[in-house]
Amino acid sequence: MDNELMYKIALTKIPNIGNVHAKSLLNIFKEPAQIFKATKSQLEKIEGIGSVRASSIKAFRDFDSCKKEIEFIQKHAIDTFFFADEKYPKRLLNCYDSPILLYYKGSSNLNCSKIISIVGTRSNSEYGKHICEKFISDLKLKDAIIFSGLAYGIDTIAHRSALNNNIETIGVLAHGLDRIYPSANKQLAKEMIFKGGLLTEFMSGTNPDKQNFPNRNRITAGICDALVVIETSKKGGSLITAEIANDYNKDVFAFPGKATDMKSEGCNKLIQLNKAHLITHANDLLEMMQWNEVKTASKKRSPQLFYDFNEAELEILEFYKQKADWQIDELCMQSKMNNSKIAAVLLSLEMNGIIISLPGKIYRCII
Repeated sequence: MDNELMYKIALTKIPNIGNVHAKSLLNIFKEPAQIFKATKSQLEKIEGIGSVRASSIKAFRDFDSCKKEIEFIQKHAIDTFFFADEKYPKRLLNCYDSPILLYYKGSSNLNCSKIISIVGTRSNSEYGKHICEKFISDLKLKDAIIFSGLAYGIDTIAHRSALNNNIETIGVLAHGLDRIYPSANKQLAKEMIFKGGLLTEFMSGTNPDKQNFPNRNRITAGICDALVVIETSKKGGSLITAEIANDYNKDVFAFPGKATDMKSEGCNKLIQLNKAHLITHANDLLEMMQWNEVKTASKKRSPQLFYDFNEAELEILEFYKQKADWQIDELCMQSKMNNSKIAAVLLSLEMNGIIISLPGKIYRCII
């Protein structure tokens, strides 16, 4: 039995301890096992924990269910990604409330270079179906993954269209990997495992209960470079996902619809409030994200010596010796700095005329 994994799973099951609290604990104790071995007084001293949460940790005894989950994981060859693991999705590390443990059944690299999440209504129109299918068929991207929620409507169309166009696709689930919801998508899910995968933060035995879907949505929003909204009403769940993506500083795009079309009210509102870029074609997104093929740039000159670079700036400038343009999430994945630190470094370099900012959170070295 993998005791290390047992304690990781146990950490996700403690009442009153969410992902943010768990990360605070791990900042101090480093290993999950040490959290359970700590005294109550040690736990109480940690910011945000206090007496009630410390008592919850000390009272936890349900390790049997954790062992049972490990048996399920091993039986079905499921991968687990703890947030300190090398293979944990790097984009989620920049989301303060990202899951500390993920369960994954699939074949795709969760840290591939380009990720697009697609969300939309469960009751799509023919217009929505056409837009979704055409958008995906026109992408023609290498090393890209389409994420969605495996729900009825736009989600299902997105996954199926991705498979039809030989694009890897991953479904983010609001339940455990021992079931598929809706059941009508069981065959689709099986196909996705071999050309993408299924991802969840929920243990086996977890039902697709209503309160789980906002958690599912934050993974869909946080794991992508670009979120695309295709048909949603003014109260649709896709609007929540778009709001989360904006909070995570992701690029959000929306296809507009008729002013009188209720299924497009949400998309139109996002565009009206400048919470989403208006797009009408896949190429709009590719241009804004700077994902179109570009000609090889001429040999770059080394940074000029008129500016005294600090250690962090020199580290970032090393990456610009490889290529001219970098997206901020790419730099986060490649460097040891977090998103806020890199943003500060990029701002300093931009203010000193070393780089310029482009659409899609792209930064280009101009010297």
